[in-house]
Amino acid sequence: MHLSSYIYLDISRLIARAGFVVPTGIDRVEFEYADYLLRNAAQRLTFVAITPLGSIVILPFAEAEQFVRQTEKIWQGHHGLCRDIRRAARRMVQKAMLGRQITPVAARACRKSVYLLLSHHHLNRPGSIMRFMRRHGAEFVPMVHDLIPIEYPEYARPREPARHEARMNTVLELARGVIVPSQAVADSLARYGMRRRADLPVRVVPHGVVKATPAAGDFSVPERAYFVCLGTIEPRKNHLLLLNMWRDMVENPGAAPVPQLVLVGRRGWENENILDMIERCPALQGTVRECNSLSDPEVTTLLRGARGLLFPSFTEGYGLPLAEALTLDVACVCSDIPVFHEVAGDAATFVDPLDGPGWRGAITNLMVGEIAAHRPGARIASAALFTWPTQVGDGLAFLEEL
Repeated sequence: MHLSSYIYLDISRLIARAGFVVPTGIDRVEFEYADYLLRNAAQRLTFVAITPLGSIVILPFAEAEQFVRQTEKIWQGHHGLCRDIRRAARRMVQKAMLGRQITPVAARACRKSVYLLLSHHHLNRPGSIMRFMRRHGAEFVPMVHDLIPIEYPEYARPREPARHEARMNTVLELARGVIVPSQAVADSLARYGMRRRADLPVRVVPHGVVKATPAAGDFSVPERAYFVCLGTIEPRKNHLLLLNMWRDMVENPGAAPVPQLVLVGRRGWENENILDMIERCPALQGTVRECNSLSDPEVTTLLRGARGLLFPSFTEGYGLPLAEALTLDVACVCSDIPVFHEVAGDAATFVDPLDGPGWRGAITNLMVGEIAAHRPGARIASAALFTWPTQVGDGLAFLEEL
């Protein structure tokens, strides 16, 4: 697309997670915007990041571009780059701190400049954002991924609800417009800021899905039937429902063999009960498998061979694993919550996240017959599935409309 605005793209989140081999959904969003802008509008792009001292600085372009490309390689399985990219990230920020913070000539020639922050990384630092906006004459457009710490504080770390309120207050005070991934998040933001910024422009831009690339031949999936649960291991993802169900299946097996459960995702927080079951429950040993360092191609291969994706979250801002699995024509059983209906349409099986027998029945059903018989097939047409370039283009079009 043609951009008439100059974009200051903040990649602080990617820098903070430099060397992590498994991206979160927010990591993915920040990368996809960086990738798209590098390919299509590099002449109107400057990378920025916040420093340990709290100032937002312009990064050396060539080094930032190389950092983005190395991040992509790590996610694709080149884990030997992890140590190098962490060092490169530190050097890049240090170099930026020592450099002169001059507004780029190309930015002065554009009709407006936009400071685009696609993560929640430092939304609780309004002073830093305001100083950057004033120095470079930029409007502020953030992406709000969810309001979960405010609406469901029981799923957040103790200090997180107050910090997230500070983030949302920054959005309401400084943002020219806001991008959100779902109507569910738009509704949450409207409820939170109804009295303060009823006129705040909000654009719903659902996340895209990465083009599937299968893993190399040396990656093997389990030989016996298996299901995949994809996401950070934390309480709101409701792993305990699945683990208790799997223990019961092992201890009280029916006529059919018990499938494996593969948990894909890094370990989060407040998850001691979940980890105790994974590590210490005898019935789960050899039946529940934890994978927290798979590359994108390996996850693709794993999903394609699964009986189905299980996604029993209590709440989500979007639910990227659901979109990714449906794109691969994988059967999905997910929580009966509004945002999942928004993403999956009629292409998934919906079960209340507290309905253990309902989940057991859905899993039993997916174990009958061949995998192909349970694929969503034509029902995928009802799902909201998009490519990343299309979605980034939509987000950038919103900046132009503003």
